[in-house]
Amino acid sequence: MSTSSPLPPPSLDPAEITALTDSYFTRTRRIVERFGDIDVTYAVFMRRPVLFACKPAIDWLGDIARARGVTFAIEPRFAEGDRVGAGEPLFYLTGSFRHLVELETLYLQKLGAACVAAFNAYAMACELPHVAFLAMEARHTTGPEMMALMAYAASVGSAAAKRDVGAKGFIGGANDATAAFFGAAAGLGTMPHALIGYAGSTLRAAEMFVETFPDTPLTILPDYYGREVTDTLEVCRRFPEMAAAGRLSVRLDTHGGRFLEGLDPQISYGVLERHAPQSFRQYRTEEELKWLVGTGVSAAAIFRLREVLDAAGFPAVKIVASSGFGPAKCKVMASVKAPIDVVGTGSFLPADWPETYATADIIRYGERESVKIGREFLLRPKL
Repeated sequence: MSTSSPLPPPSLDPAEITALTDSYFTRTRRIVERFGDIDVTYAVFMRRPVLFACKPAIDWLGDIARARGVTFAIEPRFAEGDRVGAGEPLFYLTGSFRHLVELETLYLQKLGAACVAAFNAYAMACELPHVAFLAMEARHTTGPEMMALMAYAASVGSAAAKRDVGAKGFIGGANDATAAFFGAAAGLGTMPHALIGYAGSTLRAAEMFVETFPDTPLTILPDYYGREVTDTLEVCRRFPEMAAAGRLSVRLDTHGGRFLEGLDPQISYGVLERHAPQSFRQYRTEEELKWLVGTGVSAAAIFRLREVLDAAGFPAVKIVASSGFGPAKCKVMASVKAPIDVVGTGSFLPADWPETYATADIIRYGERESVKIGREFLLRPKL
């Protein structure tokens, strides 16, 4: 992300920065102005393993320096998409204490969540390298800047997974504003449940979509009326040419309060026994068992829909899986080779917010090396 992002860039206005930063940094700036400025070096780090996704913060610091006519020496210790260990400095930042001290709050906001989200996106894409992912983070964020950070993070994790394991990774996002992060011109996605309610049936919603967007591939949501199998086949038979050309997809989004049409616990176990008989020959947590044979979008539900489509003569129709597909669920689906073509997810966002807390500690004041007790690991290695 840079100043050319389609989203508004963060403010460079000093008064706004002062208003948004922690007040103890503002008071420190005033003390330094009174007693004399000094160059300092910060080590910026996180307490857990992450993927390096620091460009938004580094770009912003560069913009601030140019706007103020000063120089900040920023030394990244990794490239975007590199793995970073817990406690390893992400980058060193050197410059005027007076100018840097008020910026800490704001550049840390642009670091932690992005680095964790990139790590999660990378893990998901690596677990399911043959599956394409659609970033659907926007509704889970708190505004345009966070939305952009999370989409950018998904693109960083995706690029790293493509580099490391040849994964398909994230092919796009759900909105136009962040599409460029994935090399796309516009957001992806066809219909929400609201359109099906408006149309009165899954089939009629599909017909409305095709009449309005005849050249756009169609993805249906067949769970609105609890007829995932029935409504899917009805739409496929209505649009056989789209189905045969691979331009028709079915998005499974069955909520966790019910099974896919035609399934129950016993039948779900039978489906898994047919397709992944070794799936129960290892320890599974209660949550993992639910992802395999429980309610909602389980592995059994995905296998069952694939069975139905293939038996009805629609092998080219794709299955899009959504609903809670974070790193752990992706790992379980990979372990049984669930026949997923696309995952639509916002669950690469950090689940444990305290893990996103980035920290910046000064390690040098002028020529004097100094860091608080217990953080000596941040000091530059002695040559």
